[in-house]
Amino acid sequence: MTRLFSRISFIAFALVSLSMAAGAEGEKRSLNVLFIGNSFTARHNLSTVVKAMAEAGQPGLTFNRTDVIYGGRTLKDHWRLGTQNIVKQATLTEAEEKATIAALEKAAADDPKDKYAPSALARHRVLLPKIESSRQRWDVVVLQSYRDDIEGDPTLYAEYAPKFAELAKAQGARVILYETTPLTQNDKPLTAAPDSAPILAKERAIAALAKKIDAGVAPMALVAHRCQTQRPDLTLRFVNDAHLNQTMAYLTACTLYAALFEKSPVGLPIDAVTDIRHLEGERNDKTKDRDGNPITRQFSDQDRADLQRIAWEGWSEFQTLR
Repeated sequence: MTRLFSRISFIAFALVSLSMAAGAEGEKRSLNVLFIGNSFTARHNLSTVVKAMAEAGQPGLTFNRTDVIYGGRTLKDHWRLGTQNIVKQATLTEAEEKATIAALEKAAADDPKDKYAPSALARHRVLLPKIESSRQRWDVVVLQSYRDDIEGDPTLYAEYAPKFAELAKAQGARVILYETTPLTQNDKPLTAAPDSAPILAKERAIAALAKKIDAGVAPMALVAHRCQTQRPDLTLRFVNDAHLNQTMAYLTACTLYAALFEKSPVGLPIDAVTDIRHLEGERNDKTKDRDGNPITRQFSDQDRADLQRIAWEGWSEFQTLR
């Protein structure tokens, strides 16, 4: 009896162990994320920083990221260059892709100075024979703004973000608006916080757009302003380059993490950001950034904690505007 009981107990334990293992295995999941943007997404390999944060903060997650980048371009330009086909590649037809290729061939022939049409044309020519093998659905599509979100009523961003969002949502994907703020980033420490009025006005417009298309937001104007208020000693852009520096890139990645998971990035172990552009000219040095500082910035524990907290507070404040 004792031996039988022991055997039954062992079998029961084994079954429970297998069940628990299956449950743990079931928690593994993947997230397919498409980032559409320009150099504000390309610099610092931003999507890979977000990937590192996502996988560190979400155990069991595999974060698959794809970037479609055209330097200096807006969502309107992306539409002209056929990026909408990448968004809907799960249902894209051969006829649609051939039509896009024909349009880009004509654009390249009509304007030899258009350096973007040939780049897009190469991308679509690669995609055409792989349509069937590329029928991956996106879980999230990130739509980066540029200066298309500050002029006009509606702005070009407000015109084209819904077009991309409609295609994304038709496949069940979430949309996140990554709002850049190139004109408000400081390249020197501040002695006083900038005026919050124009920041809030812009954020209300972004909030209205997000509500209209049911999108999440990485509200970088608001987050940057909060950083400038709480940590005026930190700079958010390069002196010798108009782009976001490592600090602003880290803030952006933390805010995208918040928008993706609606969870705080506070406590994430990621503590470094490396730019993709190095010091050029007579001092050509791949270990230095455009300002001559180390191309990789490793944040102190205090700076890391502050930036994570500021990103979460800025994202949370934005929710009150929606």
